Amino acid sequence: MSQNTIFTKIINREIPADIIYEDDDTLAFKDINPQAPFHVLIIPKKAIATINDINDENSYLIGNLYTVAAKLAKQHNFADNGYRVVMNCNEHGGQTVYHIHLHMLAGKEMGWPPYQDVKKSFI
Repeated sequence: MSQNTIFTKIINREIPADIIYEDDDTLAFKDINPQAPFHVLIIPKKAIATINDINDENSYLIGNLYTVAAKLAKQHNFADNGYRVVMNCNEHGGQTVYHIHLHMLAGKEMGWPPYQDVKKSFI
């Protein structure tokens, strides 16, 4: 899988994004196809293709994604009411960009299951 994803281009400022947070290791920007009133993607600046590629050397970056989510929740007043964070892995998990990213959704009550149109394939 290519390390030169759309997220790499956003990190390198080769394409625009509505960036709302940045530190040395992490970038957060608004999702171009929001699924909630507040929907941002939180990514490590270091390219890690999937959850399966997390290892002892880069695992600290994953904790930082969640720390940033908590900071954003407090900053945007979603911490008390709640929010959802999701990370997809590979095709069947819904991953479309192979650079791990945490979806942070807020601003409305979230239902469960997340996708109401999921068909039961085990019957």
